[in-house]
Amino acid sequence: MAQRLDRERIVRRALDLLDEVGLDGLTLRRLAGDLGVQAAALYWHVPNKAALLDEMATTMLRDLIAQADDELRALHGEPWQDCVRLSAERFRAALLSRRDGARVFSGTYVTDERLAGWIELPLTILVDAGFDPADAVRAWGTLLAYIQGFVVEEQSAAVRAGAAGAGGEGSEGGGSVGRGPGGDAEERFAFGVDVVVRGLESRLAPVPDRQGAAAR
Repeated sequence: MAQRLDRERIVRRALDLLDEVGLDGLTLRRLAGDLGVQAAALYWHVPNKAALLDEMATTMLRDLIAQADDELRALHGEPWQDCVRLSAERFRAALLSRRDGARVFSGTYVTDERLAGWIELPLTILVDAGFDPADAVRAWGTLLAYIQGFVVEEQSAAVRAGAAGAGGEGSEGGGSVGRGPGGDAEERFAFGVDVVVRGLESRLAPVPDRQGAAAR
């Protein structure tokens, strides 16, 4: 008996196929062939590749929440910096768990509104720490943009190193994956997150009362 074709099955298989062929090799036609159906059958669920990528990003985020939600909730009441750092680590790990994962997320739209809760939790922690709600949103957007950009470069470097190794261009290709100016990927990522955290801390610093100082 043939498996029922639904959005969940399509997206899960698309994520597996992504790991096999990469984002550039992932097409609706190839996905349909892999599922054993005609391409037209997919259009009932995902009308185009952009819609498919939206669903893939949503599923990746849903999986991330399932894995990290308890950790984040446990940080409620702890220093907000811990929440930012843990969120950054978990999001990066989620993007790295899939080939071209960061590229999948870039420019996509999360289709499940229920996942907004994952954003509300860290935003609440930032607001409780004293951030203006608008600044909390901007802070979160800045952090996510940094992580996506970092992982895009990280995954691209791994692809280039792999291609160089396959072509026999130098024995250092594989060993240099993850390294760059300023140390290895872990060190550089942690440094960047710390820069974001320190910048956010400066937003909470009290503004000097210059008029009061002048009067004294």
